[in-house]
Amino acid sequence: MPHDTHSHDPKTAHLHAHRHGDAEHQHYFADRSQSVLAWALGLTLFFAGVEVVFGFVSNSLALISDAGHMVTDSAALGLALLAQLIAKRPPTAKHTFGFGRSEALAAFVNGLVMLGVVAWISYEAIQRLFKPEPVQGGMVMVVAAIGLAINMIVAWVLSHDKESMNTKAALIHVMGDLLGSVAAIISGAIIAYTGWMPIDPILSIFVSLLILKSTFAVIKDSFHFLMKGVPHHIDFVKIGEDLEATPGVASVHDLHIWDMSPGQPALIGHLEIDDLLAWPRILESIKKMLLDKHGIDHITLQAEVLRDEEFEQVECNHQH
Repeated sequence: MPHDTHSHDPKTAHLHAHRHGDAEHQHYFADRSQSVLAWALGLTLFFAGVEVVFGFVSNSLALISDAGHMVTDSAALGLALLAQLIAKRPPTAKHTFGFGRSEALAAFVNGLVMLGVVAWISYEAIQRLFKPEPVQGGMVMVVAAIGLAINMIVAWVLSHDKESMNTKAALIHVMGDLLGSVAAIISGAIIAYTGWMPIDPILSIFVSLLILKSTFAVIKDSFHFLMKGVPHHIDFVKIGEDLEATPGVASVHDLHIWDMSPGQPALIGHLEIDDLLAWPRILESIKKMLLDKHGIDHITLQAEVLRDEEFEQVECNHQH
């Protein structure tokens, strides 16, 4: 009996159903909890407003930068929450793969937004290096310390979801904001006790540079996923060799491997075989090999009978 776990549309339910012998993957991760992102979003959004107000009151670029990070964090967490809700939607007649790819899309957007924030902070900091402005160091220290505590709580909450690419992207935003809070505390302390104003823009630039590496990593990974790149842990060439080494398989072509959703690799391809009657046995052997050696269980292969002239060429190549 087919067991449909995806579609609520009776017209397409049987098309999305998995029968015995099909891959057991899900097009989404059913156990992801939106409460993780909801709590993180609520805390971050609340204190973002607090830091925005006190950042401008104290005239601290470091605190304004931290506030900017938190505002961006709120947008990132909001996108992450929305993406996870969308990703849980079942496949439809128009979106047969489901919506798991929306998480990577949101992660990619988050990364681009963070690049924009870093550029703005760096520009403002350079302006202040040439024209230092007075900053209320004591106020910066207190507000930044509270922000640090809030960010630590949010990071702890997000760290409980280890599977989602999009939650990881949101976590990077928060970790960047943690650095911003630490920089703001140091900046406020130095200004309060020494009156040296350039420390404010200097630390802002330093934090921005630290964030760039993580941001580029998120953009690179999400772009690779969106472009249906071969999963990083899978050796495309080795799989091709293993398929061709399977008894009964003459050659492999039109081979494609990608992640249907994060951590769920899929494979399609064409195999040329010399005996179509042997195809069920060959297919079972291939499915076992791909699952045991490469962790791939979502497989679609098309068998093609080798023509006489091709068979002679293959035999010649094997002899050489």
